[in-house]
Amino acid sequence: MKKYILLTLFIFTALHLSAVDLNGVKWISIEKALIKPNQWICYRKAFTLEKVEKAAMLTISVDSKYWLWVNGKLVVFEGGLKRGPNPDDTYFDSLDIASYLKKGNNTIAILMWYWGKDGFCHKNSGSPGLLAKLQSGNREIISDASWKVKVHPAYGESQEPLPNYRLPESNIHFDARKDIPDWMKPEYDDSNWQQATIAGNYPCQPWNQIHPRPFPNWYDSGLTEYVSVERSFKSDTLIIKAKLPRNISVTPYFEIEANEGLFIDIRSDNYKGGSEYNVRAEYVTKKGKQSFEAFNYVNGHAIIYTIPPGVKVNKVAYRETRFNTEHLGSFECDDIFLNTLWQKSLNTMNLNMRDAIQDPDRERSQWWGDAVIVSGEILYSCDSNAHGLIQKAIRNLVDWQRKDSVLYSPVPAGSWARELPLQMLASIGKFGMWNYYLYTGDTETIRHAYPAVKRYLAKWKTDERNLVIHRPGDWDWGDWGENIDLPVLDNAWYCLALEGAQNMASLLGYKEDASVYHQQIKTIKQAVNTFYWNGKVYCSSDFQESPDDRANGLAVLAGFADSDKWKSIKTFLTDNFHASPYMEKYILEAFFVSGDVQGGLDRMKKRYKYMVDHPLTTLWEDWQIGGAGGGSINHGWAGGPLSLLSQYIGGISPLEAEWNKILIKPMLGNLKQVVCTVPTKTGTITATIKNQTGHLYSIDVTNTDNKIIHIAFPKDKIKQSLVINGRKYENNQLSSINQHSVKYLKSDESYHYFEIKNPTINISATH
Repeated sequence: MKKYILLTLFIFTALHLSAVDLNGVKWISIEKALIKPNQWICYRKAFTLEKVEKAAMLTISVDSKYWLWVNGKLVVFEGGLKRGPNPDDTYFDSLDIASYLKKGNNTIAILMWYWGKDGFCHKNSGSPGLLAKLQSGNREIISDASWKVKVHPAYGESQEPLPNYRLPESNIHFDARKDIPDWMKPEYDDSNWQQATIAGNYPCQPWNQIHPRPFPNWYDSGLTEYVSVERSFKSDTLIIKAKLPRNISVTPYFEIEANEGLFIDIRSDNYKGGSEYNVRAEYVTKKGKQSFEAFNYVNGHAIIYTIPPGVKVNKVAYRETRFNTEHLGSFECDDIFLNTLWQKSLNTMNLNMRDAIQDPDRERSQWWGDAVIVSGEILYSCDSNAHGLIQKAIRNLVDWQRKDSVLYSPVPAGSWARELPLQMLASIGKFGMWNYYLYTGDTETIRHAYPAVKRYLAKWKTDERNLVIHRPGDWDWGDWGENIDLPVLDNAWYCLALEGAQNMASLLGYKEDASVYHQQIKTIKQAVNTFYWNGKVYCSSDFQESPDDRANGLAVLAGFADSDKWKSIKTFLTDNFHASPYMEKYILEAFFVSGDVQGGLDRMKKRYKYMVDHPLTTLWEDWQIGGAGGGSINHGWAGGPLSLLSQYIGGISPLEAEWNKILIKPMLGNLKQVVCTVPTKTGTITATIKNQTGHLYSIDVTNTDNKIIHIAFPKDKIKQSLVINGRKYENNQLSSINQHSVKYLKSDESYHYFEIKNPTINISATH
C-alpha cells in the first residue's frame, strides 16, 4: 500500500510539473558517430549533498525507455512513455527520490534503451537523448557534460526473425561476455567512460517540448516464482516451460551456471500472437554463475526457456509489470458463465493498458475503435489513476490531427497516418469522449478536444436525401466479418458522433453549435427511417446481402428505432450473427437499452461460449483463435461484457458527470442474485440485488461517497408494500413519499423511481 501511495503522489507531481524550470538543463547523448538503432546506453552522475531534503524531485525525459538506480538501488523499472504527445514533442517522468538519497556522496545511474525506429505506437526522434534535473532544496543537479556515458557493449542485434514492422521495440540480444558488472553501483569506477555529449539546451530538436506523464509508472511485482515449472528435453536441449498465473505482461529472469559462449532463447508461448512475430530475448553465456533479466516485456500464459547442454539452471522467475491501478470494480452473480466472462474481460483489459490503450503483442497500438470499448471497461473496474490513460488517448487523438482536419489512429505513430472513418466517429461520439466526461467530469479535456472534433465533423456531408455521404477514408473498414451494411453504419455512427458533439458544445456554452448538431440528428433520423427501414429491419437500399446485425444494433443505439421497430429488430437479432466481437458489444447493448435483458444475456452466452469455455484467460480479436485480423488472443474490444454487465445487469451508472448523482437500475432477467461494485472518482458503489421468484426482491446499496442515489425498483416485484431502510410503505402510499432522506420521483411503464440520501440503503418487497 505504501508503494501505491507513492505512485499516486507521482501522478500528482507529474501533472503539476509542466511549468518546471528547465533553464540551463542540457539534452545529453553520445557522439553522433556512435548512434545506431536498438542501442542501450549507460549514464552515471556522482554528486554530494550536504543534507537530504524531505523532497527531491527528479525529472527525466528520454527517447525511448529507461531504468533508474539511485545509490545502487533500483528505483524505476521501465520508465518513460513512447513518443509522443504530438508529432513533435516528448514525454517526461517526475518522481521524488528523497528516500534513496543520503548525506554525502550519491550516484544516479540510468540505463536507456533507444529504439531508433518508428512504429504504430511510437514516433522516433532520430537520436538517443537524456534530459534530467534533480531539485533537492536549493541544490540542482542537471544533465550536462559532467555526466559519464557509455554504450553498453553486451546488447546487440538478435538473429532473425525480428519483431513485425508495427513494433518500434527490438528483440534483446545480450552477450554476457561483454557485460559491465555492477556499473550502476556507487563504487563502480567510471573514470575511463566518456563525458556526455551536449545535444542542445532545452528545448531543442529533435525532442522539442516535454510534456508530463499523465499517470503513475508501472506496478512492479518484483521477481516472483512461477506457478509451475515443467522440464523436458528435445534431443539434448532442455526446454523449460514456466507457467504464469494467467495471461500477463512479464520480464523473464534466470540464474544459471554455464560455460561461456552458449546460446539461450527466451520467449513467451504468445511469441507469435496475432499471427506475427512479437519480441523475445537471446542470451549468450559467460563462464560461471550469472543472472539475467530480459527488460523487453512479453505476455503470455507461460515463458519458454531453451537451454543448451553445458548450462545448469538454478532458478527461473518473472517480474510482472502493468498499469498501476487498483481493480476496484467487480461483478458476481449466480451464473458462473457470466462471472467467468466478466473476469476474462478484466484480464484482457489489464493487458491492454500500457503506454496507450493497446493490444499487448502484435501491435501495441492505440486503435480508437478498441479504445472506445476498453475505456468503458476501465471506467467500470479501475481506480481514478486509470482515468489518465483515457485522457492521454483523447489528447493524443486530437493533438495528432492532420492539417486537412482528418483524425486518425493509431497515434502516437511514426509509421501510420491513415484514417478509419467509422472508428473516428466512434471516438468522438456518445460512447467515446462523452462517455469519458460523464464518468470523470473532466471538462478541461473536453474543452481541449472540442475544436478538433468540430473540424473533423465538418468533413462529413449529407446528400439530397439527408443521408450521410460515405467517406472511405484511407482504410474503408466497418468491422471484421460479412454482411457489413456500411450506409446504415455511416448514419448511425455519425448521429452518435453528433450526439457527443452536441453534449460537448452544450457543456462548453456553444449553444449555436449544439442547436446545429441537434437539428442534424433529427433530420438524419427521419431520412434513415424513410429510406433504410424496410418494415422489418434497417437495410440500405443498394445492399445486396442479407441484413446486417451490427447495423441494426447500432441503429437502435443511435435512436433510429422506436419500441415497435425494436420488436421486429429483436426477432432478427436473435438468429443472425455476423458481427465480430468489436461490434457485438453494441448489438448486446441494444438489447439492454431496449429493456430486453434476457434476450441480451441469451445472445451474450451464445456468442461468447467458446471463449468462456476455453482454457485461455483472455478474450480474442475474433470468435476463433487465429481468425480475422490476425487473431490476437488479447483484444480489448472483446471485453465489452464487463461494462455491459456492470452498467445494465448490476444497474449502476452516473446520472450526472463525475458520479455526482447515481442511478441504480438493476435488470436481472432470470438471474437470482447480483453483487456489483463500481468505482466512482473517489470511492465505490456496491449494489446487492436478490431476485427470489415468488419471495423477496431486494436492493442493498453501500455508498462510500455518500452521493445522492436514484433507485429504480421494478413495479412487478411489489405486491402490496415496499420497505425502504426499515420503514414500510403501502403500494398506494409510494407516490406521496417526500422526506429528507427518501423521496418519490416518478414512475414509468416498468419502474418506480426514488431519491435516497443515505450511505447505506435497503429497499425490498415481497412478491
